[in-house]
Amino acid sequence: MSTIGPYSFEQYLKMVEKFHGRVAPGMVTGGFMIDLARRNLPEGTFFDAISETTSCLPDTIQLLTPCTIGNGWLRVIDTGRFALTLFEKYGGEGVRVSLDVEKLEGWPELKAWFLKLTPKSEQDTKRLLEELQEAGSGIYRVEHVRVGPEYLGKQKKKNIRLCARCREPFRSDTEDICPFCTGERAYLSSVDEKGPAGVR
Repeated sequence: MSTIGPYSFEQYLKMVEKFHGRVAPGMVTGGFMIDLARRNLPEGTFFDAISETTSCLPDTIQLLTPCTIGNGWLRVIDTGRFALTLFEKYGGEGVRVSLDVEKLEGWPELKAWFLKLTPKSEQDTKRLLEELQEAGSGIYRVEHVRVGPEYLGKQKKKNIRLCARCREPFRSDTEDICPFCTGERAYLSSVDEKGPAGVR
């Protein structure tokens, strides 16, 4: 297969490198997955997306579709599975695409990469990309699915509240103290003062 959506395979590799920092096989795989999902949706479908992994697929979705984490059209539901779903925004009918391990027997480098049978330092990236291109859309499973009602329509944004401790605004409908100050999301500490950054 020589195209991913409207792009040649070579054009797409350059896009991936520019967006992701390197030509990641997961993004190349994701490109074929999105192309396949879009071809199985009715023409003109106004869709949202779900990625079932935090690795590569969210970047691929944001590169090739209008769905981003920022606009709320992309959700990451980390099941640990390398799969994505594109679905009609309000009705939920959609297409789920995953890499089908049973179809990898003819692609040794691809199988070794996907199942992590070979350490990254020993992988033949050139051959892996060749196998991905040659395999095209033939190594994926396509399922017609319906997404649950809780994932349909626009995500409601929470109200803005002022944290009682750090005095910074944060989104919540019920809490008076932000998740950072409660320690739930305290991911950094100040280099100037003791204690979590933002807490004075």
